[in-house]
Amino acid sequence: MANSGFKQFVFEIFGWWNKQTLSTRIFTALRGVKVGEDEFGNVYYEGKKDGRRWVVYNGYAEASAIPAGWHGWMHRRTDVPPSKSNYKPHEWEKAHIPNMTGTAQAYRPDGSILTPQSRPRVTGDYDAWSPE
Repeated sequence: MANSGFKQFVFEIFGWWNKQTLSTRIFTALRGVKVGEDEFGNVYYEGKKDGRRWVVYNGYAEASAIPAGWHGWMHRRTDVPPSKSNYKPHEWEKAHIPNMTGTAQAYRPDGSILTPQSRPRVTGDYDAWSPE
């Protein structure tokens, strides 16, 4: 198990794309106040003195992993975080899904080189440009 702690320590020094770096851990410990956590395990902080807001991701640092309620708080659309406001999504809001680019679930339209389907034929309202 001690090896696991050392591995995490080394990864915090060099692995900026996953969770937090060592400097973020130190900055958060000295200057941050935990405000809440979302359903994906991301933890949100606010600066004790300057009011900065930041997130420590649970996994890869991907901005699309922030749900709508927390996105509003992070971008100062509201001063009350979802953890303190009993936030409930509106009925018209879709459930959060992460950015799937680069995965097998990524959107690939017909005609993409990554799909077997061919692109739909062009209708009469479009003329392809050809140099004369």
